[in-house]
Amino acid sequence: MTQMMMMTQVETTVHYDNGYEDEYMMQEDEWDRDMLLDPAWEQQQRKTFTAWCNSHLRKAGTQIENIEEDFRNGLKLMLLLEVISGERLPKPDRGKMRFHKIANVNKALDFITSKGVKLVSIGAEEIVDGNVKMTLGMIWTIILRFAIQDISDGLAFCALIHRHRPDLLDYSKLNKDDPLGNLNLAFDIAEKHLDIPKMLDAEDIINTPKPDERAIMTYVSCFYHAFAGAEQAETAANRICKVLGVNQENEKLMEEYERLASELLEWIRRTTPWLENRTPEKTMAEMQRKLEDFRDYRRQHKPPKVQEKCQLEINFNTLQTKLRISNRPAFMPSEGKMVSDIASAWQGLEQAEKGYEEWLLTEIRRLERLDHLAEKFRQKATNHENWASGKEAFLSQKDYETATLIEIRALLRKHEAFESDLAAHQDRVEQIAAIAQELNELDYHDVAAVNQRCQSICDMWDKLGTLTQKRRESLERTEKLLETIDQLFLEFSKRSAPFNNWMEGAMEDLQDMFIVHTIEEVQSLIAAHDQFKATLPEADAERQAILGIQNEVQKISQSYGIKANIINPYSTITTEELLNKWEKVKKLVPQRDGALQEEMARQHAHERLRRQFAAQANLIGPWIQTRMEEIGRCSLEIGGALEDQMTQLKQCEHVIVAYKPNIDKLEGDHQLIQESLVFDNKHTNYTMEHIRVGWELLLTTIARTINEIETQILTRDAKGISQQQMNEFRSSFTHFDRVQLSIISHHYIGEAEFARIMMLVDPNNTGIVSFQSFIDFMTRETADTDTAEQVVASFRILAADKPYILVDELRRELPPEQAEYCIMRMPLYTGHGAPPGALDYTAFSTALYGESDL
Repeated sequence: MTQMMMMTQVETTVHYDNGYEDEYMMQEDEWDRDMLLDPAWEQQQRKTFTAWCNSHLRKAGTQIENIEEDFRNGLKLMLLLEVISGERLPKPDRGKMRFHKIANVNKALDFITSKGVKLVSIGAEEIVDGNVKMTLGMIWTIILRFAIQDISDGLAFCALIHRHRPDLLDYSKLNKDDPLGNLNLAFDIAEKHLDIPKMLDAEDIINTPKPDERAIMTYVSCFYHAFAGAEQAETAANRICKVLGVNQENEKLMEEYERLASELLEWIRRTTPWLENRTPEKTMAEMQRKLEDFRDYRRQHKPPKVQEKCQLEINFNTLQTKLRISNRPAFMPSEGKMVSDIASAWQGLEQAEKGYEEWLLTEIRRLERLDHLAEKFRQKATNHENWASGKEAFLSQKDYETATLIEIRALLRKHEAFESDLAAHQDRVEQIAAIAQELNELDYHDVAAVNQRCQSICDMWDKLGTLTQKRRESLERTEKLLETIDQLFLEFSKRSAPFNNWMEGAMEDLQDMFIVHTIEEVQSLIAAHDQFKATLPEADAERQAILGIQNEVQKISQSYGIKANIINPYSTITTEELLNKWEKVKKLVPQRDGALQEEMARQHAHERLRRQFAAQANLIGPWIQTRMEEIGRCSLEIGGALEDQMTQLKQCEHVIVAYKPNIDKLEGDHQLIQESLVFDNKHTNYTMEHIRVGWELLLTTIARTINEIETQILTRDAKGISQQQMNEFRSSFTHFDRVQLSIISHHYIGEAEFARIMMLVDPNNTGIVSFQSFIDFMTRETADTDTAEQVVASFRILAADKPYILVDELRRELPPEQAEYCIMRMPLYTGHGAPPGALDYTAFSTALYGESDL
């Protein structure tokens, strides 16, 4: 009892004034020093006083083992007095000499004396010398001053009640300055709620300088007997708390699964429409941004979700295993959040993803061709518009009305040359119209401007044709008046116009853009260019002949002394223009050579990229297949221990994780290929998509297999299965299929028993029995787990054998969290004789184990 009272003192910190100093001026008469000579009495005092001292010294992070030895230097004695008094003592001497120790003990004894305690026959020398009798006497004096006397303020009794029955009083609201109120509160509660008679009077304790120790000890012993009966209820409460704790932990895991499943399904729901959207952009830059967004999705956004999906499946399997081990019903997620629902949604996501990248690349190719056609259209349209510029005014003039016969004939020949030129441009106009039609068919984004420009060219072409016809008719009406014409100019005009058109066509062809994807296509262009260069000598001969005609005209003019400014009336083409265009053609030929050679080098670089990617892919693909086969073989091993299988799988997982840089390097090569717009590779049958799918499947398979082995280990340890038994279970499971099991059931266990077993191992009637279900069936009959009957018996103890339990009893016997949990879920008791609000703990307990519909 003395020790219980001393331990109560640990819970509170009490400060004293000088009101009791005179009460301890005399030494306690009850202390019989001669009793210390009794060895049994001395041993009991050593143990009790040592425990009391340590209960206070632990607050300072230390303790004593031998009471007469550990106080000899005075250091821990001074520390004990500082802890129990809350005051600072003088600074101790740190020396190890005897006079240092005596000085420290004297400081402690002086402090005790300053508190009104008169020490008789206790000196520092006896304590330093390890005198057991004097040391125990000193400690008893300290206890009388700082522990037993603290009963007088009533806080010790209140702390004792609050320790065992915190529902009866709020210790934090007590006032140390109201000892009478504290004592009366403790005495009244003890009498009313604990059936402890009121043996002491609060006024006597307060007004008595030295309360009777034996009376106080007798009263405190009643508390011990009152609280001893609560041990059985506490044990029952602990069992309930254990069961409820398991249930609450499982509910948290279920809520976490529901949350993770909802987040993953929501991400899939948001992402799938984005992947299914096939609305093309209008420009190459916008489609390239779409492709970059898709790459970010594959590298940054999807991999964490793959991990989340795998972790979700692992958590689900772990939760189901814990529920089976704790004999709880299986967890059924909310509608639409089953693992199969998530797998179905994920499959839809990957189906949408599969065609998205192919569509992006197809659109990029289409836009690339559109840009090429649009630029070609602009070049041809610009050349034609430049040619047609001023032609309407030329055809509309009436210069023939005032021209001489020679001039009229010249105008007629000039017009014939124009018609020849006009016919030569017919093919260009048709090409422009054909390109515009193709842009319309390919849905070019700026097709309206293209159509408007094409229509303008066609309208002008039709108008030029009409004006040409009218002018010819006017010239032919006056042709009879015109006889002389210079044949040389006419011949120059006829030969220079086609040659000029040929040079313009050659310049267009030499500047024409090209797009190729293979070395063979480049070689074809180079061959065509070589054929064109072979025609240059013949063209140069034609150029020399045309220039010779002009030279002949000048020779004739000089020979016959023509003074007038001789201008060819039949053609607007000049020798300077022919020379400039010829020089430009010669300059464009090597430029075309360089462009084709650059394209040839680019295609060779593309070929190297193809071969580099194929070399890696042809290694990585078989490596992934080999790892998959190793995982399959490891999961089917029978003879080895589960920990050995786990070690092999962990090693395999480490090898797989370490192989990730090879996948990343292949992704980098793949990106270079795509950025170079290389779309095919004849050197390998593996695509980046094949490698990605195989890699993701490998990561998922190793994680799932490790989880299966962990689940088997967890089941084995929880069910107490030996490694030999586990191997026998695996061997039996592998040996017998369902047909063989049916034969055994017919001959040995009967149809009814077979049906019961199949309901346990295959509750969903899927036709498949997993190894985990087989182990659960083999061990569930002998498993040592909590049952509904045990929980009902525990509640019956708390309810004092009543068939119902009250809310106050639950709150009194259980921790607050578990008590509120039961109150919220326990149904009302419907039997006879129960007070209002009584709860049915039997229905609640059976519901915990899935044995009722609650």
